[in-house]
Amino acid sequence: MPENVRSLNRAEPSSDLKPLVRKARLTDVGEMYRIINYYAESQRMLPKTELQLYENLRDYSIVTDASSTERVLACGALHIYWENLAEIRAIAVDPDLTRMRLGSVLVDSLLDEARGWRIERVFVFTYEPKFFGRFGFVQVEHRELPLKVYNECFHCPKFNTCDEIAMVLDL
Repeated sequence: MPENVRSLNRAEPSSDLKPLVRKARLTDVGEMYRIINYYAESQRMLPKTELQLYENLRDYSIVTDASSTERVLACGALHIYWENLAEIRAIAVDPDLTRMRLGSVLVDSLLDEARGWRIERVFVFTYEPKFFGRFGFVQVEHRELPLKVYNECFHCPKFNTCDEIAMVLDL
């Protein structure tokens, strides 16, 4: 990982934080990259390159504070595969702001987005099954998901040794 992955914004969290979810912007990519790859360094999620973030930017939403909408507090994506299936991916919260329910706010928003698209099933590949279980996701065998969802797996560093847990939620 590049050295700048560790240089997260270390401002003190405010107890009066008012989370606001919005679609990601080009100017958010640097912070998204740092937050995601902070967790990837400790094997808690898969890494993302800046190129991957730019290529899929329209899938991403971020959490900001309503009083300061430029700072990325958390990020994640809803990637649509076809009319009835989508994936939530790359949920990451600034490590200084964990336990403030920002990840939950983001997942709720992404699930609302999926409902707005009339998606019937959302899945995740995760190392944090307890977190997603709180939303009703249930663990399934990888082979229960359609082969098309593995298209991006070919580029994954763990392609032949996947250890993520597959989970689904029927909306």
